Amino acid sequence: MIATVTFPPGPGLSLVFGFHEENLRKLEETFNVRVTARGNQAIIRGARRQVESAVRFLEMARNENQQTGPRPARHHGFSGGAGKTSRFSAHSNSSEAPPSPPITRIIPRGPRQEAYVEAIRAFDVVFGVGPAGTGKTYLAVSCAIAALAERRVERIILTRPVVEAGEKLGFLPGDIREKVDPYMRPLHDALKDMMDHGAVQRMVEQEVIEIAPLAFMRGRTLNKAFVILDEAQNTSIEQMKMFLTRLGNGSKAVVTGDTTQTDLPKTTPSGLAHALTILKGLEGSEIIRFLPDDVVRHEMVQRILSRYDAETSKRGEGSRR
Repeated sequence: MIATVTFPPGPGLSLVFGFHEENLRKLEETFNVRVTARGNQAIIRGARRQVESAVRFLEMARNENQQTGPRPARHHGFSGGAGKTSRFSAHSNSSEAPPSPPITRIIPRGPRQEAYVEAIRAFDVVFGVGPAGTGKTYLAVSCAIAALAERRVERIILTRPVVEAGEKLGFLPGDIREKVDPYMRPLHDALKDMMDHGAVQRMVEQEVIEIAPLAFMRGRTLNKAFVILDEAQNTSIEQMKMFLTRLGNGSKAVVTGDTTQTDLPKTTPSGLAHALTILKGLEGSEIIRFLPDDVVRHEMVQRILSRYDAETSKRGEGSRR
């Protein structure tokens, strides 16, 4: 027998299906059926009685989500894997805290990462500035997914300026999205590190998650959104002003970048450096500055950054003599 259960689009779908669709795998084990996710549908195959039982459970999860908002699917006898935030647990009609996001749990490493996460929770506009590898974008994406799962926002918007890093790539084939996709790849990678690929695809298709070049933000008002501007050192002053004035009601913005790695023409001042100067101390905003010691990539990255910083300091001293 084959049956299909259709779910309404939205973040609740990923919570029901689970991280890496682990909830569906648990469903298969419990009811001895085969479950395949296609878009916002779950297709169940197996013996009639088992399929009917699985369908009743999924319909119960769907109806509960429609009544109470997105929350993890629940059923007696299910238990999620350690370290994963979406899980099945004992069914209960009592009120519960908002669900955790359907992602691998991300834990800040070090005091500045902790301060960064706390600032994102507390302020409407946060600047995370510092060397590559300090977790600026990664932690911001993690906070955005958590805010979405907890229904503090209705969508996530990830954006960055389309600026080539020191080399001309020339003509790229395809439509506009295919042309800019290489520039958006780091944002895709961060999402897919935390969420199942299928869950990311569904949320992109449903426009719950949007990944777009900064130019696409012009003229918009972003309400109830968690907006992340990555590689902000490559914005012009005008672009930074445009981005920061897109925020609507119930929205939050995180701006990340490294002012030492600007790929703009030498005659174009960085919008990030300018914003850090004029917005310092602005009510409702916070600036977190990371140092080379905060790098959490390969240990060689810290050593390499130290040498480059030392060379930059020498050049600066020489120019002042």
